[in-house]
Amino acid sequence: MQKRKLGNLEVSAIGLGCMSMSFGYGPAGDRQEMISLIRSAVEQGVTFFDTAEVYGPFTNEELVGEALASFRRQVVIATKFGFDCDSGKQGGLNSQPAHIRQVVEASLKRLRLETIDLLYQHRVDPSVPIEDVAGTVKELIRAGKVKHFGLSEAGAQTIRRAHAVQPVTALQSEYSLWWREPEAEILPVLEELGIGFVPFSPLGKGFLTGQIKADTKFDSTDFRNNVPRFSAENRQANQALVDLIGRFAAEKKVTPAQVALAWLLAQKPWIVPIPGTTKLHRLTENCGAAAVEIRPEELRALEIMAAKIPVQGARYPEHLQKLVGR
Repeated sequence: MQKRKLGNLEVSAIGLGCMSMSFGYGPAGDRQEMISLIRSAVEQGVTFFDTAEVYGPFTNEELVGEALASFRRQVVIATKFGFDCDSGKQGGLNSQPAHIRQVVEASLKRLRLETIDLLYQHRVDPSVPIEDVAGTVKELIRAGKVKHFGLSEAGAQTIRRAHAVQPVTALQSEYSLWWREPEAEILPVLEELGIGFVPFSPLGKGFLTGQIKADTKFDSTDFRNNVPRFSAENRQANQALVDLIGRFAAEKKVTPAQVALAWLLAQKPWIVPIPGTTKLHRLTENCGAAAVEIRPEELRALEIMAAKIPVQGARYPEHLQKLVGR
């Protein structure tokens, strides 16, 4: 697989988001099957793996740590701090410097690492100046516990302020044909500062694959049940975009998921999407997107047609929407 640069960190052009193996999209996958899946990703050229302490919480880091222990020199592992996972407080934010240091020590153990390759602040904590957060990570980098600093779902001014204290290697935020807001303000700032972009939910939480219909039933523990964009009514309205991608994919003899990922790769050379999956055939399909070429005129045609389709529904319920773009 081709390689790309996030700042000065080299990774595979497509990474693997590991969250869904433990958390968020229904029951956790079988542990041994998920370990096998992660190792299959390495065999297919993936070198970039994404996790977080809050996924589970804790269990996803343990899974990734076990799966990748024997591939340490071949891979880049990213994890995140910023939520309070203590008993009774889960869901609250906590980026206090002492808490960051505590989380890093615990994550290193779970991931079986001496150094975390890329450490993101998971969500901006308004009670802690971003300069204090960046300064704490800078100290951890000097101590050899972290190599690179990242932010997730941060606003443009926060990115600038953090970068002035400790260079930011990557921003991880949602971006896809279904959610293009980062193009207005975020992408220009990243390009100016030389920061890489890691889109999560590059397949629209599964919707852009074409496998989710208006009548699809999610598991009771699947967080998409609470996402306005995934109401049955909004799914029916948003099907027009999926149909467009499907027609485009059929013409190119590839899958809708591969078109959605190839579109992202074509936007900037410093964009590295991290689709997640629990299925081997989907992993292989996603990796294959790195070889799909969309010509400039095809890109323009797809984007013009997609821009005519209004997307219905918010991408987060209100309480989570408040945590982004700060």
